[in-house]
Amino acid sequence: MSQMPRQAALPKCPSCAEPVESGDLFCGACGYDLSVVPAASQDHPTLTMTGSAAPGDGTAGDGVAWPAPEPAGSGAPPAAHQPADLPGTDSGGAPLPGHEAGQESGAGQEAGSGVRFDRPDEPDEYPLQAPDPRLAAGAAAPADPALLCVACRAGRVDSDGYCENCGHAQPRERDHVERESGPVAAVSDRGLRHHRNEDAFAVGHTTLPDGTPVALAVVCDGVSSATRPDDASLAASQAAGDTLLAALPRGTHPQQAMHEAIVAAAQAVNALAEEPATAREHAPHQNAPACTIVGAVVTSGLLVVGWVGDSRAYWVPTDRSTPPARLTEDDSWAAQMVAAGLMSEAEAYADERAHAITGWLGADAYELEPHTASFKPDRPGAVVVCTDGLWNYAETAEEMSEVVPPDAAVRPLHGARVLVGHALDGGGHDNVTVAVLPFPAPPQGAGSA
Repeated sequence: MSQMPRQAALPKCPSCAEPVESGDLFCGACGYDLSVVPAASQDHPTLTMTGSAAPGDGTAGDGVAWPAPEPAGSGAPPAAHQPADLPGTDSGGAPLPGHEAGQESGAGQEAGSGVRFDRPDEPDEYPLQAPDPRLAAGAAAPADPALLCVACRAGRVDSDGYCENCGHAQPRERDHVERESGPVAAVSDRGLRHHRNEDAFAVGHTTLPDGTPVALAVVCDGVSSATRPDDASLAASQAAGDTLLAALPRGTHPQQAMHEAIVAAAQAVNALAEEPATAREHAPHQNAPACTIVGAVVTSGLLVVGWVGDSRAYWVPTDRSTPPARLTEDDSWAAQMVAAGLMSEAEAYADERAHAITGWLGADAYELEPHTASFKPDRPGAVVVCTDGLWNYAETAEEMSEVVPPDAAVRPLHGARVLVGHALDGGGHDNVTVAVLPFPAPPQGAGSA
């Protein structure tokens, strides 16, 4: 942006500090001999702030950047320089073929940028900043891209964070998150009752060593009774997603990669409990950070899921005349009651203790037992990976199939939005996170699960 040139300050008498005019030999106020005052140095050192200088920018070998000399009498200010060993099996227990080992791909690093500035003598008065000449000429200032309302998807968001069409207050950064990665998409929302979003997710896509495409999604739900549940879910989802994206291109079997991803997620959450002893003194009865996890990997003819806790994965075929399925079993009090034959599923999930989990990621967990399973669907469909913020409003596989849009496999982001909207319309009592992964038509000759 343009700046007005600085006006030079009048010299002062070194004895009485009264202003003197250029060419005066004596101070008019006190009579001080001005001829004995040495001339001010014209050298202004340049300070290097951050980053490394580019070649040829005048940087000395000792790391100090020297400014280029200004033309004599220019008066212009110096320019600123901008700165796990599990075999893969299908549902019948038959082993799955492995993959050849591949090579890891490296990632480049970006160089940092630096800022340098000169420090001239400070004047007595600082002039006001000149107006932008583009605005003075009537030209419009460059505008940021307009944000659309997350509620009506039509209105523009004003500077106060409200929709100009429906008046809906817009969420904070993590209150509502939408993301696509290749064929997979996910949406997370704070819900209508919670003060923050304690869910997190990771989505991605890559290829196996033979070039076969593979998509993945990880969804985590922070345990509200623990400390820092939002940090736990975020750390777990990022660690699991990164592990899958690194292991699958190397040729690790998807089921083994899922196991390793859950282990990595658990380690990331455990690390959050390594806090200073003084922090524990202020809250000695708080549980360590904790969360649940569920993930899915989809590749040609193979579907792998993994989980710990009560977040779930569902299979919804495109042909709704064929039955859907729930692919995970909860680590919860209700599931234990049903498995022991002590209560029916309806009775167990109607109990107030239903959502008490018996497995989670965190330093306070009894023992980490990652669950993984492989399936080989014989038809196209969609995999829904979600927290209980959704399945509380569509618990059975049949109920979930009814609310998943028919085109979810073609428009996964739209499908995820519809499912989040279903939970919000049902009351939005919890954070809700949904990922949708299309499962393509299996290759010819593939068997069913």
